[in-house]
Amino acid sequence: MPRRIVDAHHHFWDLSLGRQPWLCEDPPIAFRYGNYQAIRRSYLPDDYLRDVRSAGLEVQGSVYVETEWMPQDPLGEVAYLGQCIDQQRLPTVMVAHVRLDSPKAAEHIEHHAAHTFVRSIRHKPRGRTEPSGSEPGSMVEPAWRAGYAHLARHGLRFDLQTPWWHMPEAAALARAFPDTPIIINHAGLPADRSAEGLAQWAHAMTLVSQCANAFVKISGIGIPGQPWTARANQSVVLHLIETFGVTRCMFASNFPVDSLCGRFDEIFGGFAQIVADFSSDEQDALFRRNAISIYNMGLDD
Repeated sequence: MPRRIVDAHHHFWDLSLGRQPWLCEDPPIAFRYGNYQAIRRSYLPDDYLRDVRSAGLEVQGSVYVETEWMPQDPLGEVAYLGQCIDQQRLPTVMVAHVRLDSPKAAEHIEHHAAHTFVRSIRHKPRGRTEPSGSEPGSMVEPAWRAGYAHLARHGLRFDLQTPWWHMPEAAALARAFPDTPIIINHAGLPADRSAEGLAQWAHAMTLVSQCANAFVKISGIGIPGQPWTARANQSVVLHLIETFGVTRCMFASNFPVDSLCGRFDEIFGGFAQIVADFSSDEQDALFRRNAISIYNMGLDD
């Protein structure tokens, strides 16, 4: 019997619409996985379901995450997702985009929140490109926080994608806005797998894990130029589960982006191998139930 999953982080895009400049325009931008020519193609629900089925999995539900839709059309991606949901049973819910430091942040948040499938907002905060240095990111800026303050009023979560060295700011944000769940994307981006790099990442993630309203997606942990293996990623996965606890972690594919690092079956098979000694209930929480609960997806057990 196939394992049921709820994929906590994935994307679709139809490049014929020309709404993802980073995928459509040249020259290519700098990308954390290097050459991303292979994903500069349309990736639609049928493509996603084919990848899921090729892994021998059954997807019960999923979380679509914004795709850096062109900023001149700030409401268009939610409309596009509404059409996808009308035509397919996936995705189940959406993480939409709002520029939190925009004068129109409150208006756009209210617009998105009126759509019953929108559960969270993502706006990648400005930050440093390297761990060294003391310059703060935009999570501490008054204008950015003013936009962030509107999330709780609409019962929305915040999906945070930022490098681990900004986790002290994330923890301060979580404490300042305790009614807004923060869902950390892609494990805090542990790109440096040296002993020192992993130790610094682990310290930062332990710090933010102490905030009860912080959750984490275990996804996007591929290593450029290397195959996705359980051995390469085991220490990252287990540290997150140890610090956040089983109930605040979610497994996710980050497809099609992480197809640059591994097949769907390699990634989810790797997760399964890493947690093989966990109880069946704990495994089900990581693969499925936590995402349903954290995103309030309303799916039957």
